[in-house]
Amino acid sequence: MMAIQLNRTYTTNHHYHYQQSKPHSLFSTTKRQTPNLQVRAASEATNGRQLILSGAVKPIPPKDAAIAITSEGFTLLDVRPEWEREKARVPGSVHAPLFVKDQDTSPVTLLKKWVHFGYIGLWTGQNFTTLNPDFLLQVEALVPDKNSKLLVACGEGLRSVMAASKLHQAGYRNLGWLAGGFNRSVDGDFPAIEGTEKLEYATIGGVSYYFLQLLILLQAVGKSN
Repeated sequence: MMAIQLNRTYTTNHHYHYQQSKPHSLFSTTKRQTPNLQVRAASEATNGRQLILSGAVKPIPPKDAAIAITSEGFTLLDVRPEWEREKARVPGSVHAPLFVKDQDTSPVTLLKKWVHFGYIGLWTGQNFTTLNPDFLLQVEALVPDKNSKLLVACGEGLRSVMAASKLHQAGYRNLGWLAGGFNRSVDGDFPAIEGTEKLEYATIGGVSYYFLQLLILLQAVGKSN
């Protein structure tokens, strides 16, 4: 449920919003127009889905991920942002975030951050983010051999699709995709988990996190009765 900024109007409900450039408009600046991150992100997501459908990227459900790692030689590449990974992570995985917290302090971005907080951030606890410009460099530093098997994973599966597309374009050819992301995992899918939360709940924050904890408590009470 991560809200992310792609020039800067992409949110984790997985809808892309396109804006026409308008001269003298508050939301039209040279900095935002080039490069067009919206188009790039949409293209990478589409290309990633095509790679999966064609078999160039292997879809691996969470229940089969441990076998892929231990028996097939895949390295788990976690592309979630740092604050999600801190909550729960798979030991032995490598980390290169596809999105990072947006540090831009321009008036336009600050206004968008306020809007984001009011509509999304307060409920989900997610930061306002942008594409990590060093993503490929970080992956290449962690896994320099492009013949290596990489199982690309995120919270819900969309960011990892985009990451797989970027990695394929960069020359990585033995790619897997954690189908549905960590949110589809259940206890026992991975031998061990580090962190303070369950892996499937790591993307949840803000007010919604407390509703989740209340729901878990009510379910536990119901079972005890």
